[in-house]
Amino acid sequence: MKKVLVIGGGPGGYVAAVRAAELGAEVMLVEKRELGGTCLNRGCIPTKVLLHTAELYQEAKDGAAIGLKADNVAVDWAKVQAHKAEVVSGLNQGVAYLMRTNGIRVLQGEAWFTGKKEVRVSGCDELLKPDAVIIASGSEPSKPPISGIDSPGVMNSDGILSLEKLPASLAIVGGGVIGMEFAMLFSTLGVKVTVIEAMPEILPNFDTELVGMLKRVFKKQSVDIMTSCQVASFSSQNGMVTVRGSEKQSGKAFSIQAEKVLVCVGRRPLTAPLKLENAGVACERGRIVVNERMQTSAADIYAIGDCASKIMLAHVASKEGRIAAENIMGIPAVMKYNAVPSCLYTSPEVSSVGLTEVQAKEQHKDAVAVKYSLAGNGKSRIVGDRSGVIKIVFDQKTGEVFGIHMLCPYATELIMEAVTAMTNEVPVDGIAEAIHAHPTVAEAMGDAALMASNQLKI
Repeated sequence: MKKVLVIGGGPGGYVAAVRAAELGAEVMLVEKRELGGTCLNRGCIPTKVLLHTAELYQEAKDGAAIGLKADNVAVDWAKVQAHKAEVVSGLNQGVAYLMRTNGIRVLQGEAWFTGKKEVRVSGCDELLKPDAVIIASGSEPSKPPISGIDSPGVMNSDGILSLEKLPASLAIVGGGVIGMEFAMLFSTLGVKVTVIEAMPEILPNFDTELVGMLKRVFKKQSVDIMTSCQVASFSSQNGMVTVRGSEKQSGKAFSIQAEKVLVCVGRRPLTAPLKLENAGVACERGRIVVNERMQTSAADIYAIGDCASKIMLAHVASKEGRIAAENIMGIPAVMKYNAVPSCLYTSPEVSSVGLTEVQAKEQHKDAVAVKYSLAGNGKSRIVGDRSGVIKIVFDQKTGEVFGIHMLCPYATELIMEAVTAMTNEVPVDGIAEAIHAHPTVAEAMGDAALMASNQLKI
């Protein structure tokens, strides 16, 4: 029986461990903190619990418009945090159950290589000598070299999830997915939010037109968004943090005060503690180098997820974990990144798969885009959001779909139709042929595809 060691129990690691066990391996998993990794314990799951609470809070406050009266709607932050902890704990126990039912031995501790396929674990006297290793050590929040970054009141995405009370004001340094989700969360709950982004635009990986629409939503919520601005320093005094910096183009200085500051300028691979040089595993700028089979430069050592992947998303890590496990167990498999969904859990939600309109037109001469407004969509009107849009980017000659982008209710769920279509190379007329249930927001996908295939004129 092949012995497989998995280092890291996040969404990549535990999925890889289960898949290897299903295929007949004797599996051991090492995790230095909680099973489930950053995503379950300090990232995706707790953040979405809080965002869901904020969305319900806003709906309750707006209920009078549709005949629902809810007086004195308020947020009990302590109970919100307790609910978050309950959800996380339940899912954490679920991962532990998966380990037990699949016969996977779990070691608590930090792992490092002492040689090729030789691993030590803190708190364990045993020298582990597996036949194959899957590294899934994850990532950590990037810490930019800004003066005063360790000042009281300045925190990263891990710390802000554990706030004991809501601040009156919050400055967010970083306008990516993490920053804008927290901007939506706290502004909805009544916190004055300012976002400071060094790039010319927030959310640079999403369709620019949809980002523009979302910015208008943030403006209605009184969120100040400052782009092309470089932060130079933080300083704390009398319970407030002062953020100083300058505008990149004009050089004009700015100074902002907030009760708390969130720094979320990305994440970096967490590989240094592994002592990969002892195993002959090559890295570039801290990221483990892998091929399409998730193999590293060292024989029988694989790497997946944030420590190795070019796309740092939990669902990508899970798929890479399955790919690695299958290759180890003799099933040839390669990782493909052409149809990876990206989701933004704001309100409205934003989701995307494939190339943006700008990218597609740069790469394909016959690329065009159609945009379908959800203003006339029945379900969108029912739920009170008529500002949505679905955009399909495709080849006007062949119908090949290059990308699909959505800003609408349930966008993070609806994107899976687009992912399935692109994964299976379904052209736009193939999507149009599918019968979409009515009334649903999803039928707008069918209407957008009908427009793209010249079967619907609006």
